[in-house]
Amino acid sequence: MTDLDRLLAEHAIARLITRYVHLNDAGRWEDLAALYTQDGRMNRPTAPDSFTTGREAILAAFQARPPRASRHIVANIVVDVADDGQSASAYSQLLLFTGEADGAGLPLQSPKPPLVGSYQDRLVLESGAWKFTERRGTLDFRQG
Repeated sequence: MTDLDRLLAEHAIARLITRYVHLNDAGRWEDLAALYTQDGRMNRPTAPDSFTTGREAILAAFQARPPRASRHIVANIVVDVADDGQSASAYSQLLLFTGEADGAGLPLQSPKPPLVGSYQDRLVLESGAWKFTERRGTLDFRQG
């Protein structure tokens, strides 16, 4: 793997992590679930011991969530690509604001304090696109 190949992979993975939160905030569950491998698994930072496995199960879990408005902010993304360029791990930090989806639009008033957490990701290159095989979220701080 050349240095350029590594940089391109790191950029693509950082973009995937950012795209994930954009799709999550937009409620585009099918597009979000498509970012996982068929047998990918995830947990939510608020439920670190409860994994959902399989793209269809991940889609169903997001579709079953109560309506809410959210803004995920990801930062401090660190990507490590394997020497063969076919797999990678990544770490990112998360700041999450949520509120009731009342249909009134933005800005929202939210009585809920923000959550601060992180994600540990495992990824593979599948048909030329990076996909999550695992997203492991944890809460680092809880306000209030």
